[in-house]
Amino acid sequence: MKEIIDTINGIIWSNALIFLCLAAGVYFSFATKFVQITYFQEMIRLLFGGKSSEKGVSSFQAFAIAISGRVGTGNIAGVATAIAMGGPGAIFWMWVIAFLGASSAFIESTLGQIYKEVNNGLYRGGPAYYIEKGLGIKWYAVIFAIATILSTVLFLPGVQSNSIALSANNAFDIPVLYTGIVVTFFLGLIILGGVKRISKVAEIVVPFMAMTYILMAVIIIVINITEVPAVFALIFKSAFNLEATYSGVFGMAIAWGVKRGIYSNEAGQGTAPHAAAAAEVSHPVKQGLVQAFSVYVDTLFVCTATALMILFTGQFNVVNPEGGFIVENLPGVPFGPEYTQYAIGTHFPSIGKGFIAVSLLFFAFTTIMAYYFIAEANLSYLTRNKSSKLAIKLLQSAILIATFYGSIKTAEIAWTLGDIGVGMMAWLNIIAILLLRKPAYMAFEDYKKQRKAGKDPVFIAKNVGIENTDLWK
Repeated sequence: MKEIIDTINGIIWSNALIFLCLAAGVYFSFATKFVQITYFQEMIRLLFGGKSSEKGVSSFQAFAIAISGRVGTGNIAGVATAIAMGGPGAIFWMWVIAFLGASSAFIESTLGQIYKEVNNGLYRGGPAYYIEKGLGIKWYAVIFAIATILSTVLFLPGVQSNSIALSANNAFDIPVLYTGIVVTFFLGLIILGGVKRISKVAEIVVPFMAMTYILMAVIIIVINITEVPAVFALIFKSAFNLEATYSGVFGMAIAWGVKRGIYSNEAGQGTAPHAAAAAEVSHPVKQGLVQAFSVYVDTLFVCTATALMILFTGQFNVVNPEGGFIVENLPGVPFGPEYTQYAIGTHFPSIGKGFIAVSLLFFAFTTIMAYYFIAEANLSYLTRNKSSKLAIKLLQSAILIATFYGSIKTAEIAWTLGDIGVGMMAWLNIIAILLLRKPAYMAFEDYKKQRKAGKDPVFIAKNVGIENTDLWK
């Protein structure tokens, strides 16, 4: 079974997907005249604007749902994995894909808003919706919806619950079985409350968890402030094959930096448009800009914080592709959240492991919540306004079972299945947004025109020339 899973993962995550992700980010960056830079201030302004309604959540709640999906195990265990497989240089390539990916996130989230609709009294949207309405390819949309449900229900939750269970066992000697039961129980309480409860929990938990984690990183950075230039020099030299120690993993640095970067920030993967579509805004571009900012929060803030803590303290191993290790500072320690636990433990021995275990609990738990939200949005697409109570119950049961099973299975299989899920969605979505780029550009030009005229932009689809939109008449 493991050989089959590894083969599938190798096919999906070939160099072709890595090139596609980078090329899409470069293309959208130039096409939007680097919206991720030029509209940065506007992103901050819009983040706290708008209010929720009976049909949709506020801009900040949609941002919190997206961040709860982006900020998860990838920010702690994923960064450690990138360093272990690609050396310190992998962090630079995580930054690159985050910067470029912010433009892809802007495009996909704007499209999510343009083509959203109301199903069962709530805003629903995402790649399946804009593939059908924008491209007019129903079978493609159905394939994406099915692939996304499989990924977010069966493949991805296990990565998160597995990391929670392993870190709790490492920090507090809690058996993974007990952790799995507790996590599954509380997840059930939240998802049974529906989208509104998920958004309210995310709105409270996400800012708290991110700020607490970054605060710990800042403390460690201040303690090691004299080492900052050397660490950044190591990252840049390793990224461009200028550091002899890591010359053997130069190619792996790019591959794993991009792979773990996409896994962490999800730009172009197709998850964020679901949260973006749920927002109550007057113009699609508003939520596109907010979601572009969430990529920065994920990778440039949280992932960088993790990387610096690990590299400052030297608590990492780097695998030699030919066998053994290039660097082995932690003999016998598997790559994952343990690197970050040891890094914090270097300065705070009494709380290091426990702090990461608790951080992972919040990070990963809210990510599973976001996965359910995404899965439900795609189930809603497949069933539309038909009664789907039984289907919802089956979906809820499936993600709870997958979450529990993930907590007790091996980490390697969990991560491989997670990569397959991310890769499937990325292939389908990036091709779709490249084909459907024009409506997003048209909406962006309309937004800029209205802002230049001193207006608070309001989107009317027929004035822009975009068809098949239900809610922008």
